[in-house]
Amino acid sequence: MKFPGRRRHKHYFPVEDKDPLISQFHSSDRLTHNYICGIDQIVVDIEAKVDQAFLDEFQLKRGMSQVIDSTITNALYDRLKRDKLVEYEFAGGTIGNTLHNYSVLADDRSVLLGVMSENINIGSYAYRFLCNTSSRVDLNYLQPVDGPIGRCFTLIDDTGERTFAISAGLMNYLRPESIDKALVQNSSALLISAYLMRTQGDETMTEATMQAVQYANEAGVPVVLTLGTKFLIEQDPTWWAEFVEKYVDILAMNEEEGEAITGFSDPLLAADKALDWVDLVICTAGARGMFMAGYVEESFKRETEHPLLPGAISEFNRYEYSRAMRKSECENPIRMYTHSAPYMGGPDAIKNTNGAGDCALAAVLHDLSANVYHKLNVPNSAKHEQNAFTYSSLAQISKYANRASYEVLVQHSPRLSRGLPEREDSLEQAYWD
Repeated sequence: MKFPGRRRHKHYFPVEDKDPLISQFHSSDRLTHNYICGIDQIVVDIEAKVDQAFLDEFQLKRGMSQVIDSTITNALYDRLKRDKLVEYEFAGGTIGNTLHNYSVLADDRSVLLGVMSENINIGSYAYRFLCNTSSRVDLNYLQPVDGPIGRCFTLIDDTGERTFAISAGLMNYLRPESIDKALVQNSSALLISAYLMRTQGDETMTEATMQAVQYANEAGVPVVLTLGTKFLIEQDPTWWAEFVEKYVDILAMNEEEGEAITGFSDPLLAADKALDWVDLVICTAGARGMFMAGYVEESFKRETEHPLLPGAISEFNRYEYSRAMRKSECENPIRMYTHSAPYMGGPDAIKNTNGAGDCALAAVLHDLSANVYHKLNVPNSAKHEQNAFTYSSLAQISKYANRASYEVLVQHSPRLSRGLPEREDSLEQAYWD
């Protein structure tokens, strides 16, 4: 996909050198750049293949995400190392993954807020996190702490079921005063996850997150929430629904999380229900692909050129060629939906599903950020006669997100190491012509 932004040019001559008589009338030709920011529990992901006996030994519940203390953490890690069960160690965190992938896709700045060990030793978990994070992710606003960051063990059994064991370290001690108001309010989006609400005792992460959300809401900056895990939402779905309606503009979830918060197992119906609370919904549905839902002003609606699809909502993709808008910006808001099947039918062999949803969300954020970028630099463009949320149509964004997540499914790391190709080998030359 092509977005407005820096491009590689092959001009030999200095084409940007202006005539001195003309340049005085154009004193400011520099492009204005924007960024997105996010808050995360800074962790390193440790992936290992285990059996049920291993989970029972450490009293871990299969398929769930659970917090473990430092004693169990050290024993668990020692056992994994001793038996050579560790397969990969990566920089992790759902928001950290999303921001990294966004910066790789957009080749542009994002800002990560959280904590980082003040003293970093080579080979330590903090060192691994820094080494595996894109240089385009701004880490200058991390709050230093005197102690370890978090560790997340992803334990995969023979069926592919993932069990998460999280050692918090000091990752939940981000303080509200560490949130820079101007940084949040000048960003194009604020990204948070449901995990940030799971704190206890004297941990301050939840208060810091709510401070940032308040700043974003005051300035009209879109708040993007990714739900993270169905088990967390199932504990109090009513509270989460009220939280989303009050504070969130864009909601990202998979079909299980969607069912937990809306009560609908069908991802299309879950996305439709979520539109009662937010302006834009992303719902990944595994082998079924991805569904998106949003609003458009009736006068700006565009009908699809694709066949109308059956589903829980009849002909739901009718207006998928429309660009998404905030409901509050519409005089006569119309709900629109789209669906994209997995890219090329999905990979022949899925290496790891961890991070695929984060990468899909990164692609959506790239489109949203591209719209802000274009509006800042070409404010008089006819494209902005419609006060849209996104740069592209809902259908195009969905395809882009699906394509990006494919790259994560065919590799072990939840983080992209490179952007998408300019041209796809899977498409005939006639497509590009």
